[in-house]
Amino acid sequence: MLLRSAVRLSNCAVSILAISSAAFGQNSASLKPPTIDQSLEMYNVGSPKISPDGKRVIYEQARTNWDANTFETDLWIADVGSRERHLLTATGHSCNSAEWSPDGKWIAFASDRPGALPKSPDGKRQLWIMPADGGEAQQLTKMEKGIGGFEWAPDSRRIAFNAEAPEAKALKDRKESFGDYQVVHADYQMMHLWLIDLPKTDAAGRMSAIADPKQLTKEDTFTIDEFSFSPDGSKIAFSAAKDPDLISEGSKDIYVIAVAGGAPKKIVDTPGPDGDPKWSPDGKQIAYVTSNGAKYFFYANQKIAVVDADGGTPRVVSDAFDEDADLLKWAPEGIYISGLQKMSSTLYLLDPSSAKLKKIAMTGSEIAAQFTFSKDFKQVAYRGAGTNQYAEIFAGAVSGGTPAKLTAAGEQESGFTVAKREVVRWKSGDGTEIEGVLYKPADFSPEKKYPLLVVIHGGPTGIDMPLLNADRYYPIERFVAKGALVLRPNYRGSAGYGEKFRALNVRNLGVGDYADVISGVDYLIGQGFVDKDRVGSMGWSEGGYISAFITTSSDRFKAVSVGAGISDWMTYYANTDITPFTPQYLRATPWDDPEVYRVTSPISYISKAKTPTLIQHGGSDHRVPIANGFELRQALEDHGVPVKMVVYDGFGHPINKPKQQRAVMEENENWFGHYIWGEPLAPALTPRPSEKKDDKDAGTK
Repeated sequence: MLLRSAVRLSNCAVSILAISSAAFGQNSASLKPPTIDQSLEMYNVGSPKISPDGKRVIYEQARTNWDANTFETDLWIADVGSRERHLLTATGHSCNSAEWSPDGKWIAFASDRPGALPKSPDGKRQLWIMPADGGEAQQLTKMEKGIGGFEWAPDSRRIAFNAEAPEAKALKDRKESFGDYQVVHADYQMMHLWLIDLPKTDAAGRMSAIADPKQLTKEDTFTIDEFSFSPDGSKIAFSAAKDPDLISEGSKDIYVIAVAGGAPKKIVDTPGPDGDPKWSPDGKQIAYVTSNGAKYFFYANQKIAVVDADGGTPRVVSDAFDEDADLLKWAPEGIYISGLQKMSSTLYLLDPSSAKLKKIAMTGSEIAAQFTFSKDFKQVAYRGAGTNQYAEIFAGAVSGGTPAKLTAAGEQESGFTVAKREVVRWKSGDGTEIEGVLYKPADFSPEKKYPLLVVIHGGPTGIDMPLLNADRYYPIERFVAKGALVLRPNYRGSAGYGEKFRALNVRNLGVGDYADVISGVDYLIGQGFVDKDRVGSMGWSEGGYISAFITTSSDRFKAVSVGAGISDWMTYYANTDITPFTPQYLRATPWDDPEVYRVTSPISYISKAKTPTLIQHGGSDHRVPIANGFELRQALEDHGVPVKMVVYDGFGHPINKPKQQRAVMEENENWFGHYIWGEPLAPALTPRPSEKKDDKDAGTK
């Protein structure tokens, strides 16, 4: 489950990776799929930031640290002309969110590395800065709770960031007297806006004593999210909700405050979330992302609107784009946005006066995202990929031409056998066309019969694309290498297909989704190459919910894996941290319309359940509370259905550490190996030493 207005679709749930074309040219019989550890060690590249002059690009590269049991992020820098690249940060901790100063002299970034300033709290995300031409990084902040986001002022002399204020004395006194506890919907720590001035540097380029940041907002009536400086640096526009709870996302509005101080002014106050403000080049208007007052904004299109910087009547300018529009920058030539169109994505230029939209294709990249521009908007860097390719970092002219490929992440797969991806289409039970990605072995023959495994994405507004993902949760490449086909359906509600398609599962959750999946299975069986007696399903979050629906609604599957899935919508509604989700999709609370909650809940059909089911869940999951997993497990056990439940203590909705992801993947390989291929069912995982790698060698070729 994702809150669409708070967590934008950027393929962040799984790393977008794809294979180099050279891998297809090798003899597949001589290659093997990656081991689970090798899959977990594969890195991805992303979040490019091009320098103001367009000559260099900083990007993030992931790293698996088995010793610390973490996935960490390093910053790399590449020269666009020579295409040479090197590591910029190497600390044993994550460094990310790099931003060039507007004058190109400095690079600021966030890191949880040990603090260098006195009384700096350990393990908190702080703001750091380093010279753009190389040199030692210096810590700028020592916020008690760490920082959120940050942005450079146009004059490169100060940085704004948002962060919580230090814990109030009253709260500290309460803890001293009564211990630590929480009052629900009351004990809020608001995010405020802060400014820090950059001190002067000495002859060696080191900064002098760093001053404490200035707190710009102090109101306890809202919490700040996104923000941006006006072109002259005198004002900051920001979005803010009434409190930090995800259920308050719909209260987010747009404000403007003077950098010199004073009370903020609300300039946008419409129902539903309004966020991510960007100034026009002349500073007279502000563009922002909005639900445009849509009551059911979880699945409505995210639009771009424009309002005068002093307030007034907003004007939506992106109606020509029937999908979520991601706001990038307002340039002299118009507003740059990006977004999905089915299984592709690219850059668009939006004319705010006429609302006309121009598509800007990225040569060689059917799927391009994370765009960043040079100061004159003539150069762009982005993460891009085509079908059956790794996502890489590219840079080139906005006007077109052949971009420079700055990374070589695809080399990771050159020694492994990989599945071939292709897009397939079929009609669901009500005639709706559904697309999906079919994974085939390299030696696929339509004359053979293959087991079929359905891997279902979450969201529901996620999307699967014909790219190679570094396997997480499910060892898909290993399944395909053993002779299975894998179908990843973009069922109704998925992103990329427009607002009407996303609304097709309203008051129809599970029911319509299941019909889309089962019709895809029937379609592939009808092609003659699927063994109908060896079909399985798996998925996480919404994918886990649909898999639970399969468990309780069908006897056609030999095995199912439910990852952090919903079994009972009433249980979900009463316990989740995003309670508006179900009233928006089901158009009622369980107290007002218990029947729609019953019809769409897998637990309602438990008497039909026969399929052996693996349940995996984070013990501290607030998005899909673990009560859903326990409820399904108990019901299956009571009905004599083979079931195994694994709880990952201390984890929330994602399982985001490598050792526990290894456990998740091995449990799934064990479960489907037994029920699909007839292998012995191991009663427990076998501990073994980690396969060690020298992190310094990763990605340096």
